[in-house]
Amino acid sequence: MRGTVQGVGFRPFVYRVAIELGLAGQVSNDSEGVLVEVEGPVEALATFGRRLLDEAPPLARIHEVDAQVVPPIGDATFRIVQSRAGAAPASAVSVDVATCEDCLAELSDPADRRFGYPFTNCTNCGPRYTIIRSIPYDRPATTMAGFPMCDACAAEYHNPADRRFHAQPNACPACGPHLALLAPDGTTRAERGEALEGAARCLLARGVLAVKGLGGYHLAVLADDDGAVGELRRRKHRDDKPFAVMVADLAAARALCALSPEAEAALASPRRPIVLAPRRQPNPSPTPTPDVLVAAAVDNPTTSAARRAGADVAPVPAELADGVAPGLPELGLMLPYTPLHHLLLARVGRPLVMTSGNASDEPIAHDDHDAVARLGPMVDALLVHDRPIHIRCDDSVVRSRAGGGVQMVRRSRGYAPEPLALPEPARRQVLAVGAELKSTVAVAKDGAVVASHHLGDLEHLAAYRSFLQAVDHLCHLAGVEPEVVAHDLHPEYLSTTYALETELPTLGVQHHHAHVASCLVEHGDTGPVLGLAFDGLGLGACGRLWGGELLVADLRGFRRVGHLRPVPLPGGDRANREPWRMAMAWTEAALGRAAAARYGREVDGRWEAVLGLIEHPGTATTTSVGRLFDAVAALVGLHPRMTYEGQAPIALEAATAGVPLGDGAGYEAAIDSDGEAVVLDPAPLVARVVAERERGTPVAVIAAGFHDGLGRSAARLAVELARRHGLDTVALSGGVFQNARLSAVVEQACRDAGLRVLVHHDLPPNDGGISVGQAAVAALAPATAVGPRP
Repeated sequence: MRGTVQGVGFRPFVYRVAIELGLAGQVSNDSEGVLVEVEGPVEALATFGRRLLDEAPPLARIHEVDAQVVPPIGDATFRIVQSRAGAAPASAVSVDVATCEDCLAELSDPADRRFGYPFTNCTNCGPRYTIIRSIPYDRPATTMAGFPMCDACAAEYHNPADRRFHAQPNACPACGPHLALLAPDGTTRAERGEALEGAARCLLARGVLAVKGLGGYHLAVLADDDGAVGELRRRKHRDDKPFAVMVADLAAARALCALSPEAEAALASPRRPIVLAPRRQPNPSPTPTPDVLVAAAVDNPTTSAARRAGADVAPVPAELADGVAPGLPELGLMLPYTPLHHLLLARVGRPLVMTSGNASDEPIAHDDHDAVARLGPMVDALLVHDRPIHIRCDDSVVRSRAGGGVQMVRRSRGYAPEPLALPEPARRQVLAVGAELKSTVAVAKDGAVVASHHLGDLEHLAAYRSFLQAVDHLCHLAGVEPEVVAHDLHPEYLSTTYALETELPTLGVQHHHAHVASCLVEHGDTGPVLGLAFDGLGLGACGRLWGGELLVADLRGFRRVGHLRPVPLPGGDRANREPWRMAMAWTEAALGRAAAARYGREVDGRWEAVLGLIEHPGTATTTSVGRLFDAVAALVGLHPRMTYEGQAPIALEAATAGVPLGDGAGYEAAIDSDGEAVVLDPAPLVARVVAERERGTPVAVIAAGFHDGLGRSAARLAVELARRHGLDTVALSGGVFQNARLSAVVEQACRDAGLRVLVHHDLPPNDGGISVGQAAVAALAPATAVGPRP
């Protein structure tokens, strides 16, 4: 049985079913999955096969069953035998899983030997991917190898009737990992239970605490304390980018955000991502009395468990600090997913900022020595433990969609490295190395593609080291021996450099084709479709900077049939960080030199130099929709200079909150042709934005008109091109389609025209999905398309 069948309690499940049916034989892990040899009456064997599929453990994902009939050998018993090593691992590795209800019950039961133990787990929950060094998945192949089980844990491990039967991370206070509280210089202040109490005191004293989790370190402060949140921003050098908040339970989450059923399901799922959802308006009712607040804390299941464990619980706050997500209508919420989180939240009794353990823009710390070196100067204490993290793995992020459901924004802990099915079997084994920002890598073999966790931006040395580790680790875990390396066309991406320096054949996959291909893979579709790939920047097949593309595409190739009007990119990378530059470029394109100069004088003393770049024939041009959003945000006064990637377009979308979807009347873009492709020209739309700004129209109204007008214009062009090329399906991909309002407008208009619309749910539309698209294109490409070995 192949798929995600190791580390999920599958062998104990097989054992129990066989015993119940009176069958004999054996079950073991091997490099391909789970191998079962079973004998008995034909009818019982048929029932056995059905039950393995129908009653599989909740974390199991069975992708393939290979069954053969062989002569009986006379076994009298059924047993679990030693794992078998094989030549090429092929079994899917389980993702890290949030603490299950059974383990939480033990955590809060004073009579249980795991009462208050921060590393409680079983076959249904706990660490997996982040502790696995190799497969088959057995304890010696994990970072738990250094913790021999005590007699009590070993008895559970070997008892087929116990839910910890063959639970590889199984541990207890007598034999497992333990906590320590460190000073910023790395010296030990306290251990075990005292470490937890000291950590809670640090937080309640408005301190900054580093907390070691499953895939790395978080930086934590009280989320309702303006001073603590402000101090964290100062130390982390993170001026504006929003923080994620961990709350105790769904009730606390509902009090802060309007959650759709799908958002609630994602928030409370075993995967436990951060969920971005609309925040509720402040409650106009009178401030609750202390008695009410304490009652709310007592009613909270986590805090109730803490009270039984003897912890003091503080009152539940009514509001979060303004600095958590300044000026934004959404919050990023998550629920606790380790026993340590539950215990810490219970002792503090208030929601906590839980943001990545790093300085701004760096990868998260996961190695203990690195954490002390990098985080020590930023924190008042570090809450650590001695179970090593083998793979750095950030929290995953999903966003509640306007039309229902959720969309992946960052696919990492809880989702990676779960395989995705290829629409067709791979012709070859592939390594795909992704893009430069939001990097992931992926491998393809047989009928599946496996993507890594989020690696970060490769311009950082630590992220590049993680990239190199991920390449080796993913190939090993998936049993892939690459026959080709797929890469982006951009020659300056470090991932491209890596690919071209290997001794393997390579295949360059155009950036926006990879975006559309990733959407096709997610939907099990081979195409062709009319793909809208709207993002920041990607190198086009012609060597120019694309970012607003309409492609007739399938998994084997593409043709560019439409694009956004190209405009200058004054200052290159600086324009990505200073939206006022693109505002000048688009104003010049829409209204001429004088209007661009007038705007430039208002915002920056360098305006004349930038205007010169705009007018210079040698300045690179771009068709980027992302840079168009930057420009419009700057034109209406939102972040002419950004402190983090995407700040301006995020603010522009946020400004539309509360404005109903409209028809975009008066904000239409023009449709033209450059002789080779149809051109979507937003110059009239930009001119309207400038006119409304000068008229004093509220920013919310302008922002909504821009979104709706651009969305309807893009959809109108998509419908026209789909019909022209005989297509009935459009696919929306690229980072711009993280914008919920724009996506909703384009989707609805295309559906109203009778088109089928593919959008991302399980993969991010941003560059985090690029590697999957690259892998699929390379896996299915004809042999003639694959370049020779360098």
